[in-house]
Amino acid sequence: MIDSTPISTQVHAAEVHIGVDVSKARLDVHIDPLGQTLSVDNTPAGIQSLLKTLKPLNVKLVLIEATGRYERRLAADLLEAAIPVTVVNPRQARDFAKSLGKLAKTDRIDAEVLAQFAKLGHHRLAEKTPEHLELLDQRVTRRRQVVAMLATEKTRLEQLTDKLAIRTVKRVMRVLDQQREDLDRDIAKLIESDDDWRNKAQILDSAPGIGPDTANQLVVDLPELGRLNRQEIAALVGVAPMNCDSGSLRGQRHIRGGRADVRTTLYMAAYNAMRCNPTIHAFAERLKKAGKPFKVVATACMRKLLIILNVMVKTNQHWNPELFLKTA
Repeated sequence: MIDSTPISTQVHAAEVHIGVDVSKARLDVHIDPLGQTLSVDNTPAGIQSLLKTLKPLNVKLVLIEATGRYERRLAADLLEAAIPVTVVNPRQARDFAKSLGKLAKTDRIDAEVLAQFAKLGHHRLAEKTPEHLELLDQRVTRRRQVVAMLATEKTRLEQLTDKLAIRTVKRVMRVLDQQREDLDRDIAKLIESDDDWRNKAQILDSAPGIGPDTANQLVVDLPELGRLNRQEIAALVGVAPMNCDSGSLRGQRHIRGGRADVRTTLYMAAYNAMRCNPTIHAFAERLKKAGKPFKVVATACMRKLLIILNVMVKTNQHWNPELFLKTA
């Protein structure tokens, strides 16, 4: 239910920007330039009441902060209502608040900051997700969780000497391993059921160093692959080197931000590609001979592999060693 002063029923011709601070139970909303705030429950009924409030307004953009998937239902309903919406990284929103001198943090302050952030106008709009993408995303996320639990159990097993404790850990590992295999089959079936996903996965899988599981994860976690240029895709994932210069100082370049899950997947793929992919292998050897540390080499290989995969998907072509070897 709305628990603040009702918004005027007058239809405003001026463009409005809206910030929404999302929590598990509540949505705090600020409407700029009306300067009005409201709060609704983060439930289907609460979201519908919010949509009724927004429809008479000339909404330029609704900006939502990503908060552990609690924002997805709101974003989907806004898109269904043809209201422009974008979801931003919480760190970006917090940095913007600090730039405004707003150090205090409450739900209503955050909503007001998000509304001001929306006015900048450089945000990428969210798009409607394809059918079954939510199912696919949840299954890939669950697989990632199962793999993490398997790794934890393996670490525990190495520290045990008691036979009974060892048996219980191995029993859990067998269950987790079976769940991982089941999820792999289900994910593969979902991807096979969609022509676009299947084609993209096959293109990615054709590159040495990229296996079926890695291809499937990239299809889910990086749908922008093939739709951005090389600089944009590298920055989105978080493997683009950022300058750190001031005056005559030329500092070291570092990567920052981006999608951690994609980087983890990409790191393992690049590590394999450094051994079996002729283009990435030649590139890595050149960097090693130049005296670059391993982390620098690995990160550079991640970025190069990502750019190659991006070109492959964009041009709809499978791995071509003669073409991509020239880029090493």
